[in-house]
Amino acid sequence: MAPAATLLAILFLIPIAIVAAYSLLSRGPYGGVMPPWNVENYMRLADPLYLSILWRTILYSFLATAVCLLAGFPLAWFISRSGTRKGLFLALVIVPFWTSFLVRTYAWMFLLRDTGLINSTLQWLGLIHDPLPLLYNPFAVIVGLVYGYLPFMILPIYSTLEKLDPALLEASADLGARPMTTMFQVVIPLAKPGMLAGGVLVFISCLGAYLTPDLLGGGKTIMIGNLVQNQFTAARDWPFGAALSLLLMAVVMAMLMPVLRREKDGLL
Repeated sequence: MAPAATLLAILFLIPIAIVAAYSLLSRGPYGGVMPPWNVENYMRLADPLYLSILWRTILYSFLATAVCLLAGFPLAWFISRSGTRKGLFLALVIVPFWTSFLVRTYAWMFLLRDTGLINSTLQWLGLIHDPLPLLYNPFAVIVGLVYGYLPFMILPIYSTLEKLDPALLEASADLGARPMTTMFQVVIPLAKPGMLAGGVLVFISCLGAYLTPDLLGGGKTIMIGNLVQNQFTAARDWPFGAALSLLLMAVVMAMLMPVLRREKDGLL
């Protein structure tokens, strides 16, 4: 275990310790960090402005995760029942990762803007007269988050469903269960591990997102990732940025530990 523990310490524990140390220092006159040591950066976290940004981040992450689950489960089920075409459909899920996330986000900007494909098509069909406000708002941010992280929901659920014994479905049908009853009482309970894994991956990724809200939100929808980025770049306030990073980490751990504990105890 020594090599793995050493690698874990180098890649995770030491960087976290450095961030924790930065969070207790003061901002230098030209950026960076300098003494004295203090807890002022943590006291600033109680500002209602930062708390509202944190709450907005959690809310948007939860909504994006819920949408990913509602869309990802049927897609994963469809792929798992596709026989010889599973490889093709899995490739279609993975293909977006072959291109830059930045390029894909810009593509959504072209789709959602006032003169984009969606508004132009709706106007051409006569369904609307004025462009719909699809860009630079919370709707655009959640759409971008769902698009960006949907594969992280599909793949774990597919991995669980693909191992599902078909005999269980046949037994359920033989006992008189309708397809929807089988889905809710047999398939979904057995797919919970994949759903939980996908939910954790998507939720954590959304919490730390900064590129999607920055581009699709147009600076009007700030999430905690944007705030951290701004502290390390524009504001050059590394100590406060480090404190924000540790706050986000603490929130993630506080929300995930009860879920993981319940899963370990077999309650989920």
